[in-house]
Amino acid sequence: MSANPYPSPTPQAVSRPGRAAGPLLVASIVTMGLMAGVFFAFDVSVMPGLDRTGDRVYAEAMQNFNQAIDTSGLFVLAFLGALAATTAAAVIEYRAGRRGAALWAGAAAALYVVALLITFTVNIPLNNELAALGDPATARDFGVVDRFKGVWETTNIMRTVLCTAALGCLAHGLKLHGRATSAR
Repeated sequence: MSANPYPSPTPQAVSRPGRAAGPLLVASIVTMGLMAGVFFAFDVSVMPGLDRTGDRVYAEAMQNFNQAIDTSGLFVLAFLGALAATTAAAVIEYRAGRRGAALWAGAAAALYVVALLITFTVNIPLNNELAALGDPATARDFGVVDRFKGVWETTNIMRTVLCTAALGCLAHGLKLHGRATSAR
């Protein structure tokens, strides 16, 4: 009988420490939680509050929110950090042989990529259309606001759900990471 050409990994290979994985998973959870929170805050307070205003106030407020977010280094750090930390954690977990944690972190990264695709293909172009309205105090046609409201709000709910699901995946991945590293 010949030797198995595909030997099972040794227990040592499966439980390599990979010291960066734990802190990266924590950073992923924090940044993903921040992103889910930003989107959720818009869903439950900002957008319903703006719906109670007129088109002029709605347009001016959204223009101001978008400008503040575009110039906020902290927002950019969380926005890009969520993807970078999550992807890095998935890769490190995989290389360390912790496939379960890697799978959950990878799923979180995939969910966040979908949220980013929605952001770049729907929400940002809508923000740009609203910015092109110019100064709401002198604008005459607010048709862009009606088009903006329905689509932007719906896709923002989708981003909230995707980021919240990603956050759950990361929490489970961290739990698996902890089990794997404590069993060493």
